[in-house]
Amino acid sequence: MSVLPEIAGDNAIAVAIHEHLPTAIVDAVKAVDGLVFYIDPGQIVPVCQFLKDGAGFEQLMGITGVDWWPRAPRFEVIYLLRSYKHNQRLRLAVRLPEGQEIDSVCPVWRGANWYERETFDLFGVVFRNHPNLERIMMPADWEGHPLRKDYPVHGHKYSYRDE
Repeated sequence: MSVLPEIAGDNAIAVAIHEHLPTAIVDAVKAVDGLVFYIDPGQIVPVCQFLKDGAGFEQLMGITGVDWWPRAPRFEVIYLLRSYKHNQRLRLAVRLPEGQEIDSVCPVWRGANWYERETFDLFGVVFRNHPNLERIMMPADWEGHPLRKDYPVHGHKYSYRDE
């Protein structure tokens, strides 16, 4: 059985997640606005489903990415949740090495669709089982993902064809 990170030991949400999915929380860090729970990439969907159905986090406020290049693992996918019932916000994060895919949380929150598409478009993170994972901000023929730290500073030349 996995041990809950010490910093999260007295947090009711962390304890509830740990009781329901004992190996889901792999780390926790203190941020200015509260704790950030790092979730095992293979358990992000069950954790989100539990938080929505069992802990009252009915709103997904956003999903974004961070490129920590050259550090490994390179990427983080960050999920911002809100519970109006409990007047709480929660931040989940998943660490991903380059090339690793993560399951889509669209089955949990339909609103994840555009957030995941944006993260894919700008960082190149692939969300498995996404209903329509295609570019949302950049032109369809754009090469690369412009928020990656290894993206060419001067960009690429494009025709910006009509789409």
